[in-house]
Amino acid sequence: MTLSVRLDENTRHKLQKTAEALRVTRTEVVRRSLQEYCERTLKEIEQSPYELIKDLAGSAASGQGDLSTRGEEIMRRRFGRNQ
Repeated sequence: MTLSVRLDENTRHKLQKTAEALRVTRTEVVRRSLQEYCERTLKEIEQSPYELIKDLAGSAASGQGDLSTRGEEIMRRRFGRNQ
């Protein structure tokens, strides 16, 4: 399949430098880049929301063991709304 893409000057320059550094054609750099991007994107789409943030969950302890039962009260106090 043939595909035409318009590149701005900065991107064209980076593509050329990358191709030269790898000693491959610009087409090969684009092919590899698209392949990697598509694989990464499809993998992310297939993940659940939790899987996307699981490395962040539980990484910062609050020191308060009652957040699940008193969460609303604690948030109201923090934001100055004691209703």
